[in-house]
Amino acid sequence: MTLKITIDGIPIEAEAGQSILQVAREHGIQIPTLCYHKDLTPTGNCRICVVDVAKQRFLQAACVTPVWDGMEIQTHSDRTIHSRKLTLELMLANHPQDCLVCDASGSCELQDLAYDYQVEVPKWGSKGNRYQSDSDPNPFVRVDFNKCILCRRCVLACAEIQVRNVWGVAYRGFDEKIVAGSDTTMLDARCESCGQCVAYCPTGALSDKMSYAKGRTHQVSKVKTTCTYCGVGCQLDLNVKDGKIIGVTSNPDAAVNGMALCVKGRYGYDFIHHPDRLTRPKVRRYLLEGGQKSRQGSGWDWVDTDWETALSITANKLLSIRNSAGPDSIGILTSAKCLNEENYLMNKLARQVVGTNNIDHCARL
Repeated sequence: MTLKITIDGIPIEAEAGQSILQVAREHGIQIPTLCYHKDLTPTGNCRICVVDVAKQRFLQAACVTPVWDGMEIQTHSDRTIHSRKLTLELMLANHPQDCLVCDASGSCELQDLAYDYQVEVPKWGSKGNRYQSDSDPNPFVRVDFNKCILCRRCVLACAEIQVRNVWGVAYRGFDEKIVAGSDTTMLDARCESCGQCVAYCPTGALSDKMSYAKGRTHQVSKVKTTCTYCGVGCQLDLNVKDGKIIGVTSNPDAAVNGMALCVKGRYGYDFIHHPDRLTRPKVRRYLLEGGQKSRQGSGWDWVDTDWETALSITANKLLSIRNSAGPDSIGILTSAKCLNEENYLMNKLARQVVGTNNIDHCARL
């Protein structure tokens, strides 16, 4: 059913069931948000998206208010602007003023809105820090609830995307805060350390411990790549600074996974710069020198070589074994860290090239 509404004096056609925010964004009309995210259930907690609806006594939260036929909306009326500024002031009164050293500076949505609306800490001052920084022993997620604005994005991301229900809201009034489980540690609350809560946090309340204080968003270049840990094909952004990967962030445009990543995809990148990592193929020295296989002497030593040489040695060895002992003397074990397409090619190599059905997958172990 098509509805006719007006936003900021512009006649617009909308569909029944759409929210004011959805319709506005479809038509390029910007309404600020903090607690809202397109991947999560809208809750109307932060009251930043309030708009002025004709014949309504109170301002309406655009993210949760459905449109109706004949609705007239003002997104930037005087009382709307006043309400948003007051809300931002109250948030800043409970928020540390440490933007100069905060990792989220430059990507903090609260900071952006304070700038857009030219709002500062209220004259009656800030209430200061109430919680210990880095208060949770989780090895991957850094928690600083002094910067929490109670938007509940972390609660929704954990419940709706990761389906773990680690985060919740406890206590009331000024003591209200986000807690893990029954106000315990994240790991005790069955956290999988996926970092979904970090990805959706609009401030610096939740951040990545491994990349903390190593570089801000504007200091890194992002390289889109595919995760190496399994065949699902999740895509992610490698954050690179001075030629070194310092972190991983979700890529919202990823076709397979969107913002979602597992603990390995988000935090399992430190192997890349490990000093023991192999970056070139190695073969036994006797294979290069044409000697006999022997565990004695220098012939058994590993030697760096190029890919062409290593692959040629492998192909010749497989061919020699197949010709002398038959194709069923060869077995192929594929990897869960390969893409599905790569495992399919290994299947063709085993059955059509080598001529054996001896192929298995390491996940069976």
